[in-house]
Order: sequence, then structure tokens, then C-alpha cells
Amino acid sequence: MSTGLIVIGVVALVLVWVVATFNRLVALRNRVQNGWAEIDVQLKRRHDLVPSLVETVRGYMEHERSVLETVTQARFGAVAAGNNVLERSVAESALTAALTGLFARVENYPQLQAVESTQLLQEQLTSIENRIAFARQFYNDEVMKYNTAQTTFPRNLFAGMLGFSSASMFTATEGDRAVAQVKLSA
Repeated sequence: MSTGLIVIGVVALVLVWVVATFNRLVALRNRVQNGWAEIDVQLKRRHDLVPSLVETVRGYMEHERSVLETVTQARFGAVAAGNNVLERSVAESALTAALTGLFARVENYPQLQAVESTQLLQEQLTSIENRIAFARQFYNDEVMKYNTAQTTFPRNLFAGMLGFSSASMFTATEGDRAVAQVKLSA
């Protein structure tokens, strides 16, 4: 009789632990999804500013048509990348590099730098880039917590069976690192 109660107690404890583990993993996965949504919002803001920026500088930079086309194509690629974190990371890095190239060219046009709308767009893009960096940090922190929670023993025994898989970090590419290095040395 007492052995049966002990077995029932152990089974109940294991069941409670599995439910608690499942709920913890769901909460962490939801935080990862929320972090990605925050990045997505900021990226969409940036995407919305790019056409305005291109139109603003187009009249001044007629001989720089290839730079403007590169920015436009990079924006299209970033928008088309969808919600795949790895593809989006590569596409957004290409857009960042294209915008960096555009701003480097804008420096060659003092009359363009003096235009208030150009200054405003540059300030807005800088602000959005800062927000993207903070959102990326939050997202990556949440991905790390989630991936750690589901791969540590004994949760890893149940995570796969319960339908949880690893999330991808939103990482910088070599191009992002080079751009950051240039900004630091400037």
C-alpha cells in the first residue's frame, strides 16, 4: 500500500515538473518571439525611411545613380527576406552597408548636407539604428535564455518531445563589424 503511494507521489512530482518545464519553455519562447517582433518593428521603420532618403538625395546625386540603386536593391532584399532570422540578418547587413555607403557619398555634397530634410532623415535613421541595436540585444539575450533552458539537463530530455527547437541569434556579419570598426576609428 505505501509503495503504491510512493510511486503515485513520484509520478505526480514528475508530472508537475514536466508541466512546469513546459510552461517555462513556452514563456521563454514567447519572449523570443516578442524580441523578434521588436526588431521587426524597428526594421520596418528603417525600411519606410529609405525611399524618402533616396528621393531627397536623388536630385543632388545624379552621378551617384549606382549608390542609390544599391540602397534601393538592398532595401528590397531586406523587405523580401521575411521572418527567417538568418536570411533577415544577412539582408539587413547588406542594407546597413548600402546606407553607410550612401552617407559616405552624401559627405561629398555640402549643399545636400545643408538640406534640412536630409539632416532630419539622417537623424531619424541614426535613432532607428540605435533602437535596432537595443532590440537586437534584448532578442539575443532572450534567445540565449531560451536555448539554455531547453538544452540543459534534464529539460533537454523533454524539450524535443514537447516540440521546442533552438532559436537563432540575430548576429552581425563581417560587413557589420567592419562598418562598426570604421565608425569607431573615425
